[in-house]
Amino acid sequence: MSATLWLLLLYNLPILSHTDTIVGDYYCQAGDKDLVFIAYNLTLHQDGTFMFHAYTDHQNSIPPYEENNYGKGTWQADKKVVTFFTDKETDMDEKHTLNFSNSKAHFITKPPRDKTDRVIKTRLKFFESDIFWIKGWEIFKK
Repeated sequence: MSATLWLLLLYNLPILSHTDTIVGDYYCQAGDKDLVFIAYNLTLHQDGTFMFHAYTDHQNSIPPYEENNYGKGTWQADKKVVTFFTDKETDMDEKHTLNFSNSKAHFITKPPRDKTDRVIKTRLKFFESDIFWIKGWEIFKK
């Protein structure tokens, strides 16, 4: 192998390993199962695709009802920012109605240099989105 190819591989290795730490299942829940309960599930796949499910159970409403919202698309990581994309032609249908385009989240994890005992849960914190109810939410890695 040429020296240039080796340098390119070594240069991109930290990027690849960083993406590996972001890949996985994320979950968040809030509320009271007897009143209003909300659960978010997000899976970031190694191939750069994602699946999202938001479940809301309104037991205190008249009449009580449950609601499910789904989204899918692709994602990219640039340093600590994860950007989401939804192609309206291929990713949206009767079931997958959430458009994640223009959505961004900070990837938060304990820095490798931090040798203290403090616990920092690995999570995504959405700071930008056209989906108004997801902006500001933190969703934790399982």
